Amino acid sequence: MGSDQSGPVARLRIVLGQNIAVGPGKADLLEGIRETGSIAAAGRRLGMSYKRAWLLIDTMNGCFSKPLVEAVKGGKAGGGAHLTRLGEDVLARYRRMQTAMARAIADDMAALKRAMRKAPK
Repeated sequence: MGSDQSGPVARLRIVLGQNIAVGPGKADLLEGIRETGSIAAAGRRLGMSYKRAWLLIDTMNGCFSKPLVEAVKGGKAGGGAHLTRLGEDVLARYRRMQTAMARAIADDMAALKRAMRKAPK
């Protein structure tokens, strides 16, 4: 779910203590894992290293009562990863929250965009 980067954007982040439990990039990573079954492939899609993807997953997993992502070690069948039931639920709720937020702020965001420069000074 990419956003238009040609102007100002609003981003929803859910924060727990000092950690971003889930935000736009982490939600994109969760979607990538769901679609590819691979942390490495999902990270590549987003232009991040496997290590960075794992760090984001570790942070998300640490913010929730149960893991959002489970990895399977390699072997004959190879490794992989999948979203847990909680991971699917968190992703769906986050996407609904993004949509609701966008609708709720649309008029004010449009007014701010009209008042803003095309790029910062």
